[in-house]
Amino acid sequence: MKSTRAKIAVDAMGGDYAPGEIITGALRATEELEVDVLLVGDPEQIQPLMEASGSQNNPHLEVIPSEGVIEMSEEPMAALKQKRKASINVAMDMVKAGRAEAVVSAGHSGAAMAGALLRLGRLKGIDRPAIGAILPTMIAGKSVIILDAGAMVDCRPKFLEQFGLMGTVYSKYVLGNAEPKVGLLNIGEEPSKGNEASIRAHQLMTDNPQIPFVGNAEGRDVLSGKFDVIVCDGFVGNVILKFAEAVGEVLLDILKEELPRGLHGQVGSALLKPNLKRIKQRIDHAEHGGALLLGVDGICIISHGSSQAPSIYNAIRLAKDAIDEKVLTRLRSYSAGTEGLSVDSTVSTNL
Repeated sequence: MKSTRAKIAVDAMGGDYAPGEIITGALRATEELEVDVLLVGDPEQIQPLMEASGSQNNPHLEVIPSEGVIEMSEEPMAALKQKRKASINVAMDMVKAGRAEAVVSAGHSGAAMAGALLRLGRLKGIDRPAIGAILPTMIAGKSVIILDAGAMVDCRPKFLEQFGLMGTVYSKYVLGNAEPKVGLLNIGEEPSKGNEASIRAHQLMTDNPQIPFVGNAEGRDVLSGKFDVIVCDGFVGNVILKFAEAVGEVLLDILKEELPRGLHGQVGSALLKPNLKRIKQRIDHAEHGGALLLGVDGICIISHGSSQAPSIYNAIRLAKDAIDEKVLTRLRSYSAGTEGLSVDSTVSTNL
């Protein structure tokens, strides 16, 4: 697909290393990804950093003024209403007004989700949004998307079915799986396994012709490469996501500690340096940048609060991929078939 210069709003004040690392990642993105970045935040903090990096005259970086930021200790909904000009609110408004095609934030994830729901709204036919987290698998070059990874800790069977639908679209058009395999995370392969919600969700996905559902997936299957999409509630998904990230960090630390031991290890480490770099790229969560909030009427990437420049760069890349592959348009088309099946409209932000 021919690439065009996408316009992406980035919450420059969100995250542990904002705004410095956010600006650095955004600058790299404008140079390498054919994107225009709207840096939303406090100009008095952003502009000196841009001048120091020599990017103040970059035609593809624009500063959009905002006032305040949603702190991690604040309750999302209340803070969003009290701080109407906070950076995440302004960034969402840019998308709503059509001035940007996507938003990226490493700030308060609950505020990002709540802000997206309040300002962008949900897709028709989708009852709950889901955070789609991408993880590497044992098969080189193959990733799996897990959803939900933290947006909805309690899910009804219908929500899980809709997660399967949205995961199918993302896996097919962004991850490039022509025939994605969708699995429901459970304690056994048999359709009768699990709690009542799992059994009912299994039946719903089996009966839905839009979902290429292949059955239950056990915990050992998540990173095996057997599945392209893993469906679960946000409580379980968030635990899996953070556990997988921790395992990746532990593995890298062990390799760094053990490989150089002794003379042979020092020589071997030098020879294996390119391999180790590739290992890091496969398992380091910074390489994925963040997760797409699926189910809202706009493209929203939620990044880690600890994101530094490489992660922000990759989050912007993720947003551009979603734009280029028209994920939102495809989701609207797929979800239209579920209209009239919605349940209540209560918003949950248990992140």
